[in-house]
Amino acid sequence: MAELLEETAPAPLNPRVRDLPWYTPFSWLKLGWGDMRAMPHGSLFYGIAFVAMGWAIKLLFAHSPEETITLITTFLLAGPFACLGLYEISRLHETIERVRLLPTFTAFRHNVGGIGLFALLLTLLVAGWMRVSVVVFALFFTENLPSLDLILSPRFLTEENLTFLVVWLGSGTAFGALAFALSVVSIPLMLDRDTDTFTALFASVRVVLANPVCMLVWSLLIVSLVLLGFALWGLGIIITAPLVGHATWHAYRALIE
Repeated sequence: MAELLEETAPAPLNPRVRDLPWYTPFSWLKLGWGDMRAMPHGSLFYGIAFVAMGWAIKLLFAHSPEETITLITTFLLAGPFACLGLYEISRLHETIERVRLLPTFTAFRHNVGGIGLFALLLTLLVAGWMRVSVVVFALFFTENLPSLDLILSPRFLTEENLTFLVVWLGSGTAFGALAFALSVVSIPLMLDRDTDTFTALFASVRVVLANPVCMLVWSLLIVSLVLLGFALWGLGIIITAPLVGHATWHAYRALIE
């Protein structure tokens, strides 16, 4: 009887956080790659969707390079929510050998309230970054805005643009660090345990505080893979974004008891 009660008991309000060595994120990538190989159709679908969104942004805002690059960088902030379907693929793959793609489109239904509120908070954070980014561009380029191709080329790395780069990258790093701390395990936790939004947020922050070096390595790996994915006209995202999404699920499994 005691064993039955233990099995049916709800997850603790404040899940325990594990303390892991700095090199652990590399094992999450290995596990994530295993998920991609086991379910290539779903992973590639989401990867292609991310690339399509990126190209759509570039075409729609071709006349406005500051908005284009701002929207592209929001992928790092909004990525935790955008990868919801990939988390669901990895979650289902733990118990099902062959996962169907269609059910992953409605993964949010497992916790509509929690995930919905988190999406709203993340939207506000993204909107804040977009406003700050556009203002920084306007302050430093009062007349002619540089083209997107120039911004992304080594020719932009001049002494007169150094202050702009420090301010813009510093602002982006601050928003990115906040988004990472709030979301490193939040959505997987809400998806898996029907946890409310703020419990998931606090758990995510506690993960970062308990594993500062490990989380630093993980964040650098994420940024590196996303930047690598933007190479080759963004086509690398087809592989790197799903890899990060699947690996994030395994990060959650490893970090939360």
